[in-house]
Amino acid sequence: MPLYRIAGLSVSTDLELPGFPAGPAGPADIVIARAPVAGALEDADSSGPTWAMKPGRFLLAVPGIARYLLRDGAAIDYQPEPDADPGDVAAFTMGAAFGVLLHQRGLVVLHASSVCVNGKAALFLGPSGAGKSTLAAALVRRGYPLVADDFCVLSIGGAGGPQVHPDGALPKLWLEAIEQLELTDRRLRAVRGRLSKFYVQPPQGTVSAPMPMGPAYVLREARAPNGPGIERPNIVDAAHLVRSNAYRPGVVRKMDQQALYFLVAAALGNADGVFHLTRELDFAAMDDVIDGLEAHWSVAKALETAS
Repeated sequence: MPLYRIAGLSVSTDLELPGFPAGPAGPADIVIARAPVAGALEDADSSGPTWAMKPGRFLLAVPGIARYLLRDGAAIDYQPEPDADPGDVAAFTMGAAFGVLLHQRGLVVLHASSVCVNGKAALFLGPSGAGKSTLAAALVRRGYPLVADDFCVLSIGGAGGPQVHPDGALPKLWLEAIEQLELTDRRLRAVRGRLSKFYVQPPQGTVSAPMPMGPAYVLREARAPNGPGIERPNIVDAAHLVRSNAYRPGVVRKMDQQALYFLVAAALGNADGVFHLTRELDFAAMDDVIDGLEAHWSVAKALETAS
């Protein structure tokens, strides 16, 4: 099976993953393969309408797409539903299923996009639909290399301080965003057959090696009483914002990993900070948003140099 390099891990799979880079030959950290998956998980500790879990096992059902069994952070067995679109199966495998598997490995996974700024990974956090990928794509057009499109894997140990591990994925954008950002000539295949969302070839190369963690911006729409701009919340609110933007925060709670995310929030706060980025959800305002970010980064760089 082909090997891919995803979030610093070697992944072997029989699925076609058009948005991810090929990896070097060698042993796989994670194996994803089609296999029979039972409809229930025996001796589950906890469960919900579409999932069940116990130590080392997580069963996930995506109606009309596939059932997934995640094993010990090292394997994903998937069984497609009849007539499921292969693109849909791959998309959910590398979305919900892979994200939970990273939690099984004890990794910190944030729902965030990221670009390289002044040699560090600036993060943009928010739920699906918050505009993370669109903002990252606009920054890439401005000359900032892409680090991650949808989720960021973080590590806080080691002599180098907190690190962000690139997901390696091509950015995924809705057709409107592609047109508004003038990226039509870089549009590739559709992410899923029935959605107007496409992979996009970035104008420049993406980051492939781990990077020091930079500032984190939690995205929110400008509406009264919050006007456009960047502001820093207090440390308690910042910690809550980071934890609430974990990839699948309910899984974090069920796996009792809240303390780990508190450490990440503290590391972000002690590094370049956690901020609210409040902006108009209008493509016409995108240049102003990026100008504001660049001004923020310039001040931070000047302070860092002065110190």
